[in-house]
Amino acid sequence: MFMGEYSHTLDTKGRLIIPAKFRNQLGEKFIVTKWMEKSLRAMPLSVWEKLENQLNQLPTGKKDARSFRRFVMAGALEAEFDKQGRIIVPSNLREYASLEKDVIVTGVGDSFEIWSADTWAAYTAETAENFDDIAEGLVDFDF
Repeated sequence: MFMGEYSHTLDTKGRLIIPAKFRNQLGEKFIVTKWMEKSLRAMPLSVWEKLENQLNQLPTGKKDARSFRRFVMAGALEAEFDKQGRIIVPSNLREYASLEKDVIVTGVGDSFEIWSADTWAAYTAETAENFDDIAEGLVDFDF
């Protein structure tokens, strides 16, 4: 399971160190894709296969379904680590997620997300402010 929040630095070549705890769960190759709230989502191939199957089940007759599927699939790439435990985040993904230097890597269960530190700070501030309302709005989730 991926959990926790880690601060890292993206170098000028777009290389990012991934926490060792996360590397151990990913295997040699894994998927990184554009995700919600201007973040990137990274996941083991097994999780990607499940997501890919769900995307392929979306109704092609609905514009939103086509758009979501295209966005996630076109924004995806197969990644692997270098000898220092880094991945290269391509320029198109760095641009999408506004990744410059300071980056947050955060576990979200079956995958992890990569955020700009500024975007993450704004997101967590807003979420903390509304956390009780968010929790109350969840359906079928018993604490």
